Amino acid sequence: MSQPTLFFNLSSKILPFDLELLPMPAYLVGGMVRDSLLNYQQNYLDLDFVLPELVIETAKKISNQYNAGFVVLDAERKIARVVFEQGTVDFAQQEGDTIETDLRRRDFTINAIAYNFHQQQVIDPLNGLEDLQTKTIRMIHVKNLQDDPLRLFRAYRQAAQLKFKIDPKTRQTIVQLSSLITQVATERVQTELNYLLGNSRGSYWLSEMEKDGLLKIHFPHINHDNLQLLKEIDRVLELLLNKLKETEFKSFFNLQDNQEIYKSSLIQRARLTCLVSNNTEIAKRELMNLKYSNQDIKAILNILSHLPWLRGNQQNISFKNLYFLFLELGDNFPIFALVALAKKVNNQLIFKLIDHYLNPQDKVAHPIALITGHDLIKNLNMKPSPQLGQLLTEVSIAQVEGKISTKEEALNFARHSLKNWS
Repeated sequence: MSQPTLFFNLSSKILPFDLELLPMPAYLVGGMVRDSLLNYQQNYLDLDFVLPELVIETAKKISNQYNAGFVVLDAERKIARVVFEQGTVDFAQQEGDTIETDLRRRDFTINAIAYNFHQQQVIDPLNGLEDLQTKTIRMIHVKNLQDDPLRLFRAYRQAAQLKFKIDPKTRQTIVQLSSLITQVATERVQTELNYLLGNSRGSYWLSEMEKDGLLKIHFPHINHDNLQLLKEIDRVLELLLNKLKETEFKSFFNLQDNQEIYKSSLIQRARLTCLVSNNTEIAKRELMNLKYSNQDIKAILNILSHLPWLRGNQQNISFKNLYFLFLELGDNFPIFALVALAKKVNNQLIFKLIDHYLNPQDKVAHPIALITGHDLIKNLNMKPSPQLGQLLTEVSIAQVEGKISTKEEALNFARHSLKNWS
């Protein structure tokens, strides 16, 4: 494996405040130091400083000087945040008598490198620079992982994020400590899962997490089929990239310009659908336990409940059935299509449905109502009732079947249907 060349492009010019406002000593730590050494570009500043003293006072002074946002995140542990337009700066009390002691309490060696702007000095007591060179996630001490078991998840997330490997001894320790994940607040677990769901290498590392016993705790029914489906999602995305025009692909998954594919919430939900049980009741409990939003839960349950439709509707599907499918799936159709293609149920059928969906003029996927309930009340002397909704549905079906195409025809159809009902 080729080793990356380490750069160090940090200078006080990146700071959103004057260096003189920092007391001496003050140490930049964490992801910004690591990413600068790897020459990763940051669009949004996320700076973490460790100070031996005067933490809250320093943050407050900088905030006042630049009229920036200020919040005390943890008064007891002395952690404060200053919010600038271009990013956030966190200040924390140094743990222990020296910065080296503080760094030894962190999760992995690559995150235990500090930089002193005043002296332009890199502090690396745990050989994090060497692990950056070999692209290795290595724990500092077993106790550090025990102190915050979320760090077990974080190893896989950072491996995906940085394209690194996990040191074998570290991974063996994670397996031994996997049951400690139950101690972590589910909101924090969900955050780490979402990082992986939104990463191009997330499928691989989620599969590795399952091997190491970290997913069974929150997805008790997960098995080989779930993980295989997860990998198939990535294959299908490549297939769609090659098959659809760029504008169609972006429109289909609601991607913004220059947005990474896996950052689409639709694709992340498709991946999450692969992890949960096929049983909607069990899936609902799994998602609720992880504190996913009602919107996420409804979308995924919608997909799961409609996937069986494919097994019974593979030949001679009526426009009526297609109309109801698109109506019930709504904006979740791209997720449905992605998961269905990954399941290899009937690719020809799914691509036919995708063609319908991508055409904004398509009367089946995107019907425009010829009449409204108000029209029926006004022209047929109807009163608001469930029958009104049923009649509008019948009119919509007649429209997608090509029986009617104008408002006048729709009203006549409704009038005739109403007579047949009475």
